[in-house]
Amino acid sequence: MSSRHRTRSEREQLELFRALPGDLAPRDAQDLMAYPFFSLAKTHRITPIDYRTGEIAIRVEAVPEHGMATIWDADILIWAASQIVQARDTGLRTSRLMAATPYEILTFIGRGDSARDYHRLKAALDRLQSTTVATTLRQTNERRAHRFSWINEWTERADAHGRADGIDLIVPDWFYKAVLDDALVLTIDREYFKLTGGLERWLYRIVRKHAGRQRAGWRFDFRHLYDKSASLSPFKRFAFELRDIARRQPLPGYRLDVEHDRSGHELLAFAPARSSTGGCGQAVESLVPSGTAAPVPSGTAVPCHQEPETAFSPEESVAYGTPNLDSNRKESNDSAVCDPSARCKTEGGAS
Repeated sequence: MSSRHRTRSEREQLELFRALPGDLAPRDAQDLMAYPFFSLAKTHRITPIDYRTGEIAIRVEAVPEHGMATIWDADILIWAASQIVQARDTGLRTSRLMAATPYEILTFIGRGDSARDYHRLKAALDRLQSTTVATTLRQTNERRAHRFSWINEWTERADAHGRADGIDLIVPDWFYKAVLDDALVLTIDREYFKLTGGLERWLYRIVRKHAGRQRAGWRFDFRHLYDKSASLSPFKRFAFELRDIARRQPLPGYRLDVEHDRSGHELLAFAPARSSTGGCGQAVESLVPSGTAAPVPSGTAVPCHQEPETAFSPEESVAYGTPNLDSNRKESNDSAVCDPSARCKTEGGAS
């Protein structure tokens, strides 16, 4: 076939985006925070994730060679989202084809820069590329799933002497649009990268997405959290670990408590940690829509906020002043209901 008619590869069609230097604020896509897309265990998982709520369906599959992408591997996607949003906010052209050094990625996500860390980074990239996702989330026709891998492809770059000096990777269009087109991401606390347990990392993202809205906080039924986690642990073990996390209080910026409804079901209550002056929430910055004029560092003190409605978070969630414990057992738990007794302001180990 003539080279003139040869189909150009995806890489050839994309403009290369070079990673930005500096200490960027970590940003996470709300889709990835709200739904079960990753294994919470460091052990090799090949059991698929099958999750459905309302019109949203998610299926995640792994190959035996690499196993399913883990919540630690998702740190690379947090790095990518942070780079894309920062570039757009400063008026730079972005691209799904991204170039960086291993050192830049590893230091951003709080890892070391040894040979062992570099090999683990490559293994994470392999899992992200080989894990496949099929979801109706953000599809106009809920019967048609969008299929993708977390990374379309990645490659090592070499210098003139053949020594590896960088990594190029292509993020999927579904993820890219979640970060840019929907213009809705959340900053996360950099201390997140220090959380060592898969369950507490997953729980931080759930709490971060919901708890910044109301002074009274948020409550989730244990069983509902179990379903949302797609954990392979037995429910009894999962519940034990939730209680232990509430006892240890490892989540940066948030306070967790275990409560019970009238029927005796356990609920996990969480709210922004309060300052000594009685402020509503201190530890994490608010919702940061893509297009913000300047970077907003994680850790900025803000009052209670309510995230705007989003097309890709259709579940229902309730914030309580005086807990309405019976109504919390709904399957859906995402869109805020403002507590009339509180002032609302606009904003946003392992299993």
